[in-house]
Amino acid sequence: MKIIIDAMGGDNAPLEIVRGVLNAAKARPGLELVLVGREGEVRAAAEQCGGLPAGVSVVNATEVIDMHDDPATAFKVKKDSSITVGLNLLKAGEGDAFVSAGSTGALLSAGTLLVKRVRGIRRAAMAPAIPTAGGRAVLIDCGANAECSVEYLVQFAYLGSFHAARVLGIENPRVGLLNIGSEDSKGDQLRRDTYQILKAAGEAGHLNFIGNIEAKEAMKGGCDVIVADGFSGNVMLKTIEGVGSFMGRELKGMFLKSLGTKVAALLVKDGLRAFKDRLDPDTVGATPFLGLTKPVLKAHGASGARAMENAVYQAVAAAEADVAGDIAAHIDLMRLDQ
Repeated sequence: MKIIIDAMGGDNAPLEIVRGVLNAAKARPGLELVLVGREGEVRAAAEQCGGLPAGVSVVNATEVIDMHDDPATAFKVKKDSSITVGLNLLKAGEGDAFVSAGSTGALLSAGTLLVKRVRGIRRAAMAPAIPTAGGRAVLIDCGANAECSVEYLVQFAYLGSFHAARVLGIENPRVGLLNIGSEDSKGDQLRRDTYQILKAAGEAGHLNFIGNIEAKEAMKGGCDVIVADGFSGNVMLKTIEGVGSFMGRELKGMFLKSLGTKVAALLVKDGLRAFKDRLDPDTVGATPFLGLTKPVLKAHGASGARAMENAVYQAVAAAEADVAGDIAAHIDLMRLDQ
């Protein structure tokens, strides 16, 4: 298994990216890991972390796509950027997955045009696994497609279902359409039309569609795949992250109020640590772009070493799962132009 990593993407590149990758290499000695970036800077960062271990190599890329570049065209203008070089390596079969903490828009544009979408898929979608009372659920889309058609949402339902089954190991995942109510008459025309098609797919046995679902019910574990347009999904995701951060600060303040609460904190520290880990995006590491022919994953822009290490593991899981194979095999079920 060979994973290609953009060493120059994100706020903490290259040092924290390299540190995380080297930690992954030490934890899983059989992995082949390729760091793509300005070779001198990457090797200098590696030296600060104890040097490059066996199985880790560096591919030189002299340019970096930053926040000031046009995400739609940056990979074409900066042909020797770490994102462009890394994705071309993936396209050429010189790796099994690609991870970057760089520009989301540039990664999506480059992934779509270089790695390509599975034939018949209209748009690639971001699909993070979010914490719920039932464990985890796939939220698709969460920002790649702010405006969607019925066909996009129908395809997202299938993409999320395949991902939940293959990567998260959820048998017969329950698919819900994010809406403002559970009744089939709720929502705008887009949601109402999508509901009818997903309902028919459920009745035909193609999907385990449970109907519309409100955000609060989704967080209670009401479904395993939450289908949304990128705008609504992103609002939901950022709300979850914000509430998690707020609750963490409030709990910390509460337990530090007095000697008694500090003692109580010691008694429940293991549970608190587990709770914090469930809400920490660093635990997940990276979000896949589903619908592409090969795994391309986006790590958080502020990723540190722990997040990048987990991103590598996510990339391995995505490559082993071969969700793209499932998508290609069932594409006829997802097309509305037949």
